[in-house]
Amino acid sequence: MTKRVALAFSGGLDTTVCVPLLEEEYGYDEVVGVTVDVGQPSEEFDEAEETAEALDLEHYVVDAKEAFAELCLDSVRANATYQGYPLGTALARPVIAEAILGVAEEHDCDALAHGCTGKGNDQLRFETVWRASDKEVIAPVRELGLTREWEIEYADEKDLPVEGGNEGAWSIDTNLWSRSVEGDDLEDPTYVPPEDIYDWTTTPGEVDGEELIEIGFEMGYPVTLNGEAVGSVELIEELNEVAGAYGVGRTDMMEDRMLGLKVRENYEHPAATVLLTAHEALEQLVFTKSERDFKQQIDDQWAQQGYKGLVDSPLVNSLEGYLDAGQEKVTGTVTVKLQGGQCRPVARDSEYGVYSESAASFNTETVDGIEQADATGVAKYHGFQERLANQVLAGVKERQETDEEDEDGEKLKADGGEVDE
Repeated sequence: MTKRVALAFSGGLDTTVCVPLLEEEYGYDEVVGVTVDVGQPSEEFDEAEETAEALDLEHYVVDAKEAFAELCLDSVRANATYQGYPLGTALARPVIAEAILGVAEEHDCDALAHGCTGKGNDQLRFETVWRASDKEVIAPVRELGLTREWEIEYADEKDLPVEGGNEGAWSIDTNLWSRSVEGDDLEDPTYVPPEDIYDWTTTPGEVDGEELIEIGFEMGYPVTLNGEAVGSVELIEELNEVAGAYGVGRTDMMEDRMLGLKVRENYEHPAATVLLTAHEALEQLVFTKSERDFKQQIDDQWAQQGYKGLVDSPLVNSLEGYLDAGQEKVTGTVTVKLQGGQCRPVARDSEYGVYSESAASFNTETVDGIEQADATGVAKYHGFQERLANQVLAGVKERQETDEEDEDGEKLKADGGEVDE
C-alpha cells in the first residue's frame, strides 16, 4: 500500500530537505507538496514551482487569499494586536493548515508534515489544526534536531535544488496583512536595523506631504475606501501601497513567543495599521464608556487566541457572538490622515454616535432639562469616600504618634529622667 504525506512546501531550504527525509527517514513512498497563497510575492511561488519540478515533486498551489483576508477583517472587529503589533503570520498559519489538510484529504494522504523548527510558534499553529484530523503529523526539522548548517550540507550532498541554503541574511515571512523580518544581526536587541530590511514602507523621515483617506464600516467590517465599495483583498492591497508610501506601519519589538522565548521581531503592516486605527476611532464614537471598557477584555482574549492559532476555539466562537451583537453599531465612516509615518483619525461619523454636540458645548446652558448648576451636587459627592479615607488615615497616624510620645515620656520617668509638662 502506497504511503503518501502532504508537506507544507515553500521551496526554501527547510521544506526542500524535508522531501527526501520524509522518504528516507519516515518511509513515505510519495510526498505531495502544497503551497498556499495568502498574499506572498509572486517570486515565492515561482521558487516553489521550480524547486518542486526539480525534485519531481507532486505539487499543488491553493489560493486562500480571500479566506485569509476575511479572517484579517474579523481581527479588525476585535482590534486584535499582540503586544502592540497586528497579527499577521499568526492568522495566516491556520488558514494555510486548513488548505493543506484539504489537499491531503482530497489526495488520500496518510500524514501531514511541515518544516518548522522546535523553537517557533508556527509548529503549534499548524498542528492545532492538523491534530483534529486522524492523520499522522510529522515535523522532520524538529524531530530530527536539524540545524541550518546540517541542512545546507545535506542539500549539497543530495544535490538538492537550493542555492546552498543562501536565502539572504534575513528570515522573511510575507502575507497580505504583514511582513515580518527576523534573524541574523536582528537577533541582537542592540542592533539598529538598516533601512533595507523594509520593503513595504518608505522611510518616514523622507516622506513629504500628507493624505486623507476615508474608510467606511458596516457592522465593524471595512467595506469602502474613499466612498467606493471594495473587496477585502483589494482593500488590504491598496492600503498597503498607499499607507506604506507614507511610512505607516512599522514595528520593532521584543516579542514573547508561546514557548517562553523572547525574540526580536520587525514588522511592516500599513493596511492593518490604518484599518485598526480607523475601527477603534469609530468605536470611540458609538460605544458608551462601559462598552468600551468591557470590549477591551474581548479584544485581548481574541488576540491571545489568534496569536496561538486558535481562531476556531470555543472561546473565539463565543467572543464572535458578542462581536456580532456589539459591532452592529460600528457602522459609519472614519477619515484618517497619513503623514510622516503616522496614521491619525481626524474625522468620524455614524448615526449610532453616542454624542451630543449641544450637550458637550461650552456655549450651551441647558440640555434636556439639565443645567450646569446641577453638577454641584455631583461635585460634592465626587471623591467623598477618598477624602474620608485620607482623613481617617491621618487621624490614626496622629493618634499613633501621640501614643508613642506618651510611651517615651513614661519610659523616661521610669528611668529617673525629667519630662517637660
